[in-house]
Amino acid sequence: MTQSDITMPSEKIRVSVMIPAKNEELNLPECLESVQIADEIFVVDSGSTDSTKEIAESYGATLVKFDYNGEWPKKKNWALSNLPFKNDWVLIVDCDERIPPKLWQEIKKAIKNPECNGYYIKRKVIFFGHWVRYGGRYPDWNMRLFQHKKGRYEKIVKSVPNTGDNEIHEHVIFPKDVEEFDQSFESGGDRLEVEVEPNVGYLEATDMLHEDNRDFYKWLERHNRYSNWEAEVYLNIIEDKKYTEKIFANLDKFLIKGPIRTRILKKIWVRWVPLKPIVRFIIFYIFNFGFLDGRVGFIYALLMSQYEYDIGVKLYELRSRQAREPKGTSDNDRKELRPSEPEPN
Repeated sequence: MTQSDITMPSEKIRVSVMIPAKNEELNLPECLESVQIADEIFVVDSGSTDSTKEIAESYGATLVKFDYNGEWPKKKNWALSNLPFKNDWVLIVDCDERIPPKLWQEIKKAIKNPECNGYYIKRKVIFFGHWVRYGGRYPDWNMRLFQHKKGRYEKIVKSVPNTGDNEIHEHVIFPKDVEEFDQSFESGGDRLEVEVEPNVGYLEATDMLHEDNRDFYKWLERHNRYSNWEAEVYLNIIEDKKYTEKIFANLDKFLIKGPIRTRILKKIWVRWVPLKPIVRFIIFYIFNFGFLDGRVGFIYALLMSQYEYDIGVKLYELRSRQAREPKGTSDNDRKELRPSEPEPN
């Protein structure tokens, strides 16, 4: 990204930006540079040992310390419930993401509509310096701009060790009663059944940029954690005796983009698709034209196939462990038998 790409007009936009971080000195400067037009910026830090804190303060961001208790809430939901936002609208931005000026102009117009709960923003994924345009990776829609008093990240699995302190692939949902949702968060359960307000929009003109300046080791490390979480999601779906009933109960919402549609597709994928690593490669590289991205497209397709394989192996591990457990083993007992949570990333 060039300097001209991130130059901002002087007028501030009444949006509060929330950036979750830990040891992000390589990504944070570009991220913060791209959000300077916002009139409030929070960096929620998990005990960084590099220069993350100094970088955040040098850009005028408010640094907030987050101490993860190993359970709930995780970082983003904690921030939504506890930060003293002065604006109604919050924009969630990861450290490896950038908000171009043209997207800010879209945001400025979008927040004038108080009837809308939130807006999906499309991400452009940059991998090894190349835009991953095909393979189903674009547009990568994410709910990132929403009214913070109305939106929360869903909780679809109980606490999973070795997944870090930040939400992974949970979706933002809009419960009828956010206060009740916050209070009942500890109870767990599948949040597919939470009533949601569907009044959302899409910012279609400009992309959010996603490019990690760290090395490939960090990509592998991150997806190793992600696959721990995904394996637990798969296990919950497999053990859910009412999964077919839930799918049919929500078919009327299937045509609406959002978390319910995604969860229906996830249930179908987990329950009924065999040879998932192979199928995922074929879908990404052939059916979704990943081969048009050249060498990077082939590498990415193989990595997604490997990711699916890792999920399957970890799912096998979880089910094997359960088969060896005495009958009546509680979730608390299982937690004591599992490896402890490492330092969050």
